[in-house]
Amino acid sequence: MSSEKSLLHDILSGNRAAQRELYDRYAGYAMATCLRYIADRDAVKDVMQDAFVKVFTSLSQFDYRGEGSLKAWVTRIAANESLNYVRRNERLAFTDNVPDVPDDEEPDIGEVPMQVLLRMIGDLPAGYRAVFNLFVFEGMSHKDIARALGIKESSSASQYLRAKRQLAKEINEYKNKQR
Repeated sequence: MSSEKSLLHDILSGNRAAQRELYDRYAGYAMATCLRYIADRDAVKDVMQDAFVKVFTSLSQFDYRGEGSLKAWVTRIAANESLNYVRRNERLAFTDNVPDVPDDEEPDIGEVPMQVLLRMIGDLPAGYRAVFNLFVFEGMSHKDIARALGIKESSSASQYLRAKRQLAKEINEYKNKQR
């Protein structure tokens, strides 16, 4: 497997096999990213296609910053395309009410398979799911999430807390069923 830098050079030189290698190498990461935001598998395929079209049409503008930067860029495009889909197609209901109930202790997720966790995240209501993913996986602040989604910062915090509580409840229920 070639380095990202040489892969990038080969693609920009018109090597179609290098384009296929880029897709094969990063499609799984992009798919996992899309699945965190979008519950409908058919929609995920469409969003993935849109993301890779954007990757290949924008590749000449990509600023290589070392090994791993190409993967991060592809993943970021997949996340942005997923958010665009969610904004256009899913009803995002946000609330400004930040629950004032103290956080319960976070459940231990060590016993929960990753596929089960991803399904639980995918089953969250669209607003919860979008904010949760942006905060946890993309590392965005509530201020940045609010700006990206066109909501208030307090709405972002509220959605995140509600998502976290719902996931904690589902994780605990799953673990109790396993016993």
